[in-house]
Amino acid sequence: MRLAIRVDVDTNVGMREGVPRLLELFREYSVRASFFISFGPDHSGRAVRRLWRPSFLLKMMRTNPVRLYGFRTLLSGTLLPSKPIGEGEPELLRSIVAQGHELGIHGYDHVRWQDRLEYMAEGEIEEELRKGAAAYERVLGVHPASSAAPGWRCTPSSLAVQDRLGFLYASDVRGLYPFFPVENGATFKTLQIPTTLPTMDELIGRVKDSRRALLSCLREGLNVLTVHAEVEGRAYHSLFESFLEEALARKPVIRPLLEVAKSIFQGDLKAIPHLPVRRGNVPGRSGWVACQGPLL
Repeated sequence: MRLAIRVDVDTNVGMREGVPRLLELFREYSVRASFFISFGPDHSGRAVRRLWRPSFLLKMMRTNPVRLYGFRTLLSGTLLPSKPIGEGEPELLRSIVAQGHELGIHGYDHVRWQDRLEYMAEGEIEEELRKGAAAYERVLGVHPASSAAPGWRCTPSSLAVQDRLGFLYASDVRGLYPFFPVENGATFKTLQIPTTLPTMDELIGRVKDSRRALLSCLREGLNVLTVHAEVEGRAYHSLFESFLEEALARKPVIRPLLEVAKSIFQGDLKAIPHLPVRRGNVPGRSGWVACQGPLL
């Protein structure tokens, strides 16, 4: 069994409070993870536009957003001014890398990408990714090797932009195994490494024991778990630690996603499938997500 842990940081409070707690936990258990951070302003309050979706309302009722994010975050970018997420904590970003973790970009304006991507022109998408990459370079002095789309949302246009920006791989979709995306007979060159497991916030309130349910999803081969700094790094930190301890007892090989990608490129690329990306739904998550399509 192989396990890669991806940490998404969507908000200022996740950056300031969740990331340090997760770093401490990973030090304790000698785990190296992949952190994907939104580098722009925290516009979380603008997610109120999703309230018209019944599935979003149900998720809010299940997960208690005040407990997860706090009132400050829920009003950020509306009644309260936005605070920067990634670029506002340069020393913390450098600390993530110094401790042996991978650091990639999770877009620039997380809420804008998640809510507006399908209506954005390719030039707007490129501007978002370039702003995130530029902020990364200002802090770390190098171009990011990886990107993870906010909300697991991507389009043919965003995949094309990724190719132009020269990422080694991206983690934009839900699926079962790494693949190269295909659209209208053309293959994109940026490898996709999907999230393969459900997330804690998708399970909370839907199953009796979310820790046990998540453990039951682990399988032979590559398992990619996405955690959120706002969830597993704060309100559900102890639950995540309990899961991690039991998962590690199974002796998985744990590596950051960047190392997984590099090992794939060092192997036989002809063995990597070329698959379409389709819109789908994931139980416990509001709205569509990009999913690994079937073999052509």
